[in-house]
Amino acid sequence: MPADRSALGAFLRSRRDALTPATAGIAPFPGPRRVPGLRKEELAVLAGLSPDHYSRLEQGRQHTVTDDIVDALSRALRLDEIEDAHLRNLAAPMRRKRSSMWESPQRPNPGLLRVLTTMDHVPALVLGRRSEILACNMLARAVLGEEIDRGVVLVRWLFLDPRARERIVNWSDYASAAVGAMRYEVGRHVADARLTVLIDELRLASEDFAHWWNDHGVADRTSVDKKIAHPVVGRLSFGIESLVSPHDPEQRLIVYTVEPESSTARALPMLASWGPASAESMG
Repeated sequence: MPADRSALGAFLRSRRDALTPATAGIAPFPGPRRVPGLRKEELAVLAGLSPDHYSRLEQGRQHTVTDDIVDALSRALRLDEIEDAHLRNLAAPMRRKRSSMWESPQRPNPGLLRVLTTMDHVPALVLGRRSEILACNMLARAVLGEEIDRGVVLVRWLFLDPRARERIVNWSDYASAAVGAMRYEVGRHVADARLTVLIDELRLASEDFAHWWNDHGVADRTSVDKKIAHPVVGRLSFGIESLVSPHDPEQRLIVYTVEPESSTARALPMLASWGPASAESMG
């Protein structure tokens, strides 16, 4: 069974389990229910498919999935925008790229790097594939901790470094969205062996990661605001904005935004004057 078709079936099953007949707006089929959500037959009717055709999709036995079928499944499952995009990635024909593309070292996009160097008033960093930090400014290290630097895999730090849980107040919200973002990346890059190795490592090392991974949820990590408990200046609150380079869609500039005149806005110049090492040592 092709790996992407297996992933497609697992995703369909997870979204079907999460949708009840009442939520879907249909009367439940008669007979005892042995599943938490919709039956296969119920979803097939909603999507306008035969039960056998839908079963082949969920079992990973349907090699070709047309756009019309994807549209019907997305509507029937009431997928949001990022779930819909993930479904389309999983249903697309198998995409193989040169293994050297995924193995070569990542370098920050020059345009994003130039923008980053102008941002000295808010935390900012450039993320590449597999959430690797390709560049970050001093305020990012001052806010998140000295361990945040170029070359760090952000999702590994998030789950395996206990300092991440201490620093991020809403760690569960942010971490669960990070898992969803990783699953979305897997759907886009099924040939990235290093990404698969990273996910296997995190599933073994973190029960939280494994739990959220098994939910098959997808999410946009950048939409989750971040609350920081800083050892010196106290509670900090940030919105998160993500800018994608038109020349390299695999890289994003992540900017921590603040409300004007807020306590966070007043604290950042203080942190900038101290630097990350000074701020940590005063805690």
